[in-house]
Amino acid sequence: MNFFIKCLIGFLILVLASWVNNFLPGSWVIIIVLAIVAYFIIHEYNQLVNDKNMVKNAWSKIEVQLNRRADLIYNLVETVKGYAGHENKTLREVIEARSGLLNATTVPEMASSNKQVSDSLMSLFATVEAYPDLKANENFLNLQNQLENTENLIASYRESYNNAVFTYNNSCEQFPSNVVAKMFNFNEADFFESDDESRMVPKVQF
Repeated sequence: MNFFIKCLIGFLILVLASWVNNFLPGSWVIIIVLAIVAYFIIHEYNQLVNDKNMVKNAWSKIEVQLNRRADLIYNLVETVKGYAGHENKTLREVIEARSGLLNATTVPEMASSNKQVSDSLMSLFATVEAYPDLKANENFLNLQNQLENTENLIASYRESYNNAVFTYNNSCEQFPSNVVAKMFNFNEADFFESDDESRMVPKVQF
């Protein structure tokens, strides 16, 4: 809460206190208690909003990279088809994993789909070992590098997102801010869980 808003709230509380005192002379103790409660509620509400928006902002960065990853996978599959189109099972698994990532709507669903994508890519890159021409293809190498960079960004943004979730969830759980959280229906956010082994796109060594 910035200084201007604090001053405005303080002014409004004084005006309200004067108005109540006109009807109930000598009630300054009650007024002061009510003013403190009102200030506390407003302060905690604004802090919860700030923490929640930090979570949203951190998650939006992950979403951008997940969507970029999906686009890169599509191009990668099209490139591989030109050299190993008969590897239908492996390509189908990658396509299905990509579809699951695009259709995921919640953080747990996206985390699970992201792991499936990593697993399917691992199988695909293992298959590529049998195709020397594909391994040397410039477009394939470029897509592979972009996928690796994208996954590194996802891992980095995942850490920032989970830190924001940790802070926000603490505010939702710890007293006394949890009282305000329940009053205004602030619900805890989901962490973006991911196995360490599945976070990195496997890099094929040529």
